[in-house]
Amino acid sequence: MAVDLKDKSAPHLPRRPFAKCLLFPQVDEASWRLGASNQSVTSDFILVGLFSHTGPHLVLLSLVVTVFATGLLGNTTLLLLIHADSRLHAPMYFLLSQLALLDIGFPLVTVPKMVAGFLQGESSISFAGCAAQMFFLMLMGVSEGVLLALMSYDRYVAVCHPLHYAVLMRRQVCLLLAGTSWLSGVLVASVQTCVALRLPCCASRTVGHWACELPALLRLSCADTSAYERALSGSGALILLLPLALLGASYGRVLGAVLRMRSAEACRQALATCSSHVLVVGLFYGAAVFMYMVPGAYHGPYRDSVVSLFYSLVTPTLNPLIYSLRNREVRLALVKVMGRGGSRSRR
Repeated sequence: MAVDLKDKSAPHLPRRPFAKCLLFPQVDEASWRLGASNQSVTSDFILVGLFSHTGPHLVLLSLVVTVFATGLLGNTTLLLLIHADSRLHAPMYFLLSQLALLDIGFPLVTVPKMVAGFLQGESSISFAGCAAQMFFLMLMGVSEGVLLALMSYDRYVAVCHPLHYAVLMRRQVCLLLAGTSWLSGVLVASVQTCVALRLPCCASRTVGHWACELPALLRLSCADTSAYERALSGSGALILLLPLALLGASYGRVLGAVLRMRSAEACRQALATCSSHVLVVGLFYGAAVFMYMVPGAYHGPYRDSVVSLFYSLVTPTLNPLIYSLRNREVRLALVKVMGRGGSRSRR
């Protein structure tokens, strides 16, 4: 699977932006401009599947489908509980509902297409579909990273300024925090997708990845992409390190406040709430930092595919489990809803 997709052995091929060379890969530049050509035209990428049709890989694919279904069920259940139980109509749970929305969208962008390609024997995706997939993957990733950082501010206010929590985390502030995370994702995804699609590419349409993700598409370019990769690493540092700085500052203050608490029960509750968030942050940011901040020389098709599968599927599945199993209010809401459903069925 580790195939060098950045083949520069054909320097005579015309270089065109992705939008041109992928929509009209067999047409010369003059014919493309005139729109007059009798040659067959294709706009498809070929995605390299993560699994082959062998026994062990079929088991792994079944595991991926199971994890995907579990994640959708867990995040949807969490959304419904937050909506249905009035005790969960609090700022922390509002932000948690936004995280659940992102965790539903993340795997939906890629996993169904990967499974469909496996069942069909070849996974092709149109240029428009590939661009959309890249855009939404980046939107979900950036929005989730920013949202996790803003959720740490909520925990900081709850632990360090509990008497002012209702004012500092009023509804308008919560909407602003959620809007900031979504807007940042849209802006970054729009810029990165537009710039990436303007890079000149070779004739190959085979993406060494199971999804249209930016690092994989860069390997199709005929041009020297080192400058763009440095810019991507720089923007990745800005997008990832600024939220991490906010996370560090918030939890540094939280830890200091917890250590000064005289009540063992209050200390335990604060640590339990914050430790769930820290665990989610570690899972998400660890994979994202490797994907978008580590130089391209350390990337490879198979390695990137595994890392991408982790933060686009495994982490969204673990998030609702971590929050529900370690959160007393969510567990009580789930028991209440299940008990209500059981009583109705007996009637």
